[in-house]
Formats: sequence, structure tokens, C-alpha cells
Amino acid sequence: MRPEEELGNLLRRLDMSLTVAESCTGGLLAHRITNVPGSSTYFLGGVVVYSNKAKEELLGVRHETLMEHGAVSEETAWEMAHGARDRLGTDLAVAITGIAGPTGGTAEKPVGLVFIALVAADEERCQRSVWQGDRLQNKSQSVEAALGLLLSYARARAGDLSWE
Repeated sequence: MRPEEELGNLLRRLDMSLTVAESCTGGLLAHRITNVPGSSTYFLGGVVVYSNKAKEELLGVRHETLMEHGAVSEETAWEMAHGARDRLGTDLAVAITGIAGPTGGTAEKPVGLVFIALVAADEERCQRSVWQGDRLQNKSQSVEAALGLLLSYARARAGDLSWE
């Protein structure tokens, strides 16, 4: 079973709703989630915010956060996830922000750097990864990691595994 199918089964079982906020993945996570028949029962929608202006206006990411920490940061990922959850009124939200490449990296923030934040009423997590692939591989790995984070949360919530 594909991760998005298992996630859908768990979210239906838990009667939980989901939204996503994506930057560097450009809607790939929402695409994967909506490939599952019946996903409209738990997936309320997603927001693709590529520019800082869109992050601010659509998700409420604070201008100060973007100026102090940058668009690719744990702080921005948190604010994106909170904004998506609040604006769409869902139980669960996940946000992805990063540098897909092949350009845009620095010594401090290399190509492949991604932050994925998960926000629910009872849990908040953020993971940092640095992928080593090309642009499409980095986007794909980011989506797989986001699905993995969502699955870990949903499995623990369903009592299937501990939340590690």
C-alpha cells in the first residue's frame, strides 16, 4: 500500500481532516494525497506559496520571521503549518519549505535543505533534512518525508505504533 493510501485510511478511521502548505514541492504533496479515491472525506485542501508575499498573505507568516530567519527555516515552516491549519480549520496540517535546487543554496542553507512541520491540536513536530538529489529528487524526497511524518502521527494516534 502506498503511504498516501495508508494515511487516508488512518485519517478516515480517526475522523481527522488534513491540509497542506507547500513551497518547494509546488503542490506535489497535495497531488499525491488527492490521487487516493475518497480523499475529499479528509483532505480539505492545500496552499502552494512560493513567494514570501504569498506566505504572508495566504498563510499569515510574519514578515519579521521571513526577514530574520528566511523562507527556508524551521520558524517559517511552523508558521506555514499553523496558518494552513487555522485558515482551513483542519485537525492536522503539514508544511514544507526548502531549496529544491539546482541553484539557490548557500553554505548555511545548501541546496536540498528542507523543513517539514506538522501541527495538530495535540502535537507539533518539525524535521530538518538535507537531500542530495537533483531538483525533482529533492521534491520527491520531501514529499515522502512529509507523508512519513504524517503517517507516524496518524499511526500513533490510532494506537498502531508509538510516536517517535
